[in-house]
Amino acid sequence: MAMRLQSLLLGVLLLTGFAAGDGKTTAVIPSRYSSASLNRSSFPSGFVFGSASASYQYEGAWDEGGKGPSIWDNFTHQYPEKVIDGSNGDVADDQYHRYKEDVKIMKDMGLDAYRFSISWSRLLPNGKLSGGVNKEGVQYYNNLINELLNKGVTPYATIFHWDLPQALEEEYGGFLNRQIVNHFRDYAELCFKLFGDRVKHWITLNEPYTFITFGYASGELAPGRCSAWQNLNCTGGDSATEPYIVAHHFLLAHAHAVKVYKTKYQASQEGVIGITLATNWFMEPLTSGQYPHSMQVLVKERLPKFTQEESKLIKGSFDFVGMNYYTTHYSSDQPHNNSANASFLTDARVFESTELNGVPIGPPAASSWLVIYPKGIREILLYAKHKYNNPLIYITENGLDEFDDPTLSLPQSLNDTHRIDYHYHHLDYLRKAINDGVNVKGYFAWSLLDNFEWASGYTLRFGFVYIDYNDGLKRHPKLSASWFKCFLG
Repeated sequence: MAMRLQSLLLGVLLLTGFAAGDGKTTAVIPSRYSSASLNRSSFPSGFVFGSASASYQYEGAWDEGGKGPSIWDNFTHQYPEKVIDGSNGDVADDQYHRYKEDVKIMKDMGLDAYRFSISWSRLLPNGKLSGGVNKEGVQYYNNLINELLNKGVTPYATIFHWDLPQALEEEYGGFLNRQIVNHFRDYAELCFKLFGDRVKHWITLNEPYTFITFGYASGELAPGRCSAWQNLNCTGGDSATEPYIVAHHFLLAHAHAVKVYKTKYQASQEGVIGITLATNWFMEPLTSGQYPHSMQVLVKERLPKFTQEESKLIKGSFDFVGMNYYTTHYSSDQPHNNSANASFLTDARVFESTELNGVPIGPPAASSWLVIYPKGIREILLYAKHKYNNPLIYITENGLDEFDDPTLSLPQSLNDTHRIDYHYHHLDYLRKAINDGVNVKGYFAWSLLDNFEWASGYTLRFGFVYIDYNDGLKRHPKLSASWFKCFLG
């Protein structure tokens, strides 16, 4: 990657950046990324460009303003060793207190929209309406939404991005219990009532497949459950059954929330509602009302079944699909071992790899799972077009990380030409997909700010804006922020 970066610096374009931290910086953008060849006008009129975030990764203020604890508060406090650097989101980027500063950065960059998530336990500290609505939490989201609108940035709200109220986890096991469906529906309806006069784009769930895989099959993320044979550090669980139970309740919770919105709020509020996926099999029940046939055959009695009424409710329960795309892996048949313990992680009998015959599919990023393959964004969009009747799609996340390197000076840390390269080529293939007839209406980069990256803590940086965690969380826009501002024109 270092050699790659050197080659990019051979031709440069000088631009003056916007306010960053203590003052202005001079951005040096490689000339190959000139906005003349690819820019906002390369996309259809009305195409939305934004950035994405999540409440636990950004907000901080974990115990302020009446907020109740979430499973991520509990996970990082009880098991700090499960996060690489032992850190947590107690403060994170402190957007709870600094949202005006962050919205100003969005406006300065020329972003059209901001995708954020609402913290369930900030609105409902014990997870249920019966426990009372936290007025300070309501005020925070009102303030954030109003500030966005005042600055010309459209809010896109995710209702659940993994930070389940700890109270529900302790009371009945959270998403392992069917009760969660009604409580999620009630929480979602509260969001519609409180914010739907201004929020016109709703996302029920973020990446359910990721949540169930790492939360209930491998135990690497909150709530940290899996079979003991899978991981001795898990806090209980069953990797063969629990992921399917949680997935089942996810789908039902999503569908019931969508039904409430469509029957009670959509006509008057004139908004739309969808779900964000990281591909895999969730689109099948959302479009057919049933799990894929291969799942039914391989998982057998461990796979819950939908009633006829539930199947009808789930089928078609979206106005749009959010797609989070970062990378592509090769897949091949995985021989089945009849003597091995059953697990969600091996049920599909698929082997994934980032290389074929020793040749990587693309250059590596910092995360081991993230190899750079821009062409894949076009390929998955074309697949969705042909497989699922060309649904309305937003790219709700796409981004690149680098390691946090304390040996670098601030100017060196801001010189992220590799991130420009990543977004430029993904946007180029996205443009080609649109020209192929794919119904894509927006692109949200992950992420505006460096932030708490789950089990990786603060060891990885995804942001257009550098957060100085050693100097009061000062915001310093990186070179990529100047490039994106130029791109948006």
